[in-house]
Amino acid sequence: MKMQRTVTLASKGFIFLSAISLLSVSIMAFANPQSVMDLVNVQLNNNDAFSSIRGVYGGVGMTLFFSLFYLMLFDTQKGLLFLSLLWGFYALSRTITIFAEGALGDFGNQWLITESVFFILAFVLALANRKPATTNKAV
Repeated sequence: MKMQRTVTLASKGFIFLSAISLLSVSIMAFANPQSVMDLVNVQLNNNDAFSSIRGVYGGVGMTLFFSLFYLMLFDTQKGLLFLSLLWGFYALSRTITIFAEGALGDFGNQWLITESVFFILAFVLALANRKPATTNKAV
């Protein structure tokens, strides 16, 4: 019983941490899209570029934040499964880049490790958090 409570709290905490990390980038993108792109040494040189970064990192990030917050409160298991997909596909995208374009820099390598660890953590918590299957026995 105590173990299940620990798993539940860890699961909600992990969803919250993920949501807050996405929220921080989202706020940064809304306030100053160039600051997000400065992390990867890319210059935005037209209004469409600024608009796109605000939309993808700001708008989509905010949508992810609110979705994760809702799932943390009302369906932790789906939140963990969603984060398994999110962090797993982030890591996969960076891995594809390594094979398609070559080695990542320090930023990309650090985030590949972080996203891989977050994927594993979300997946392990999802496994630990699942409800036992019920069986319907005929009487």
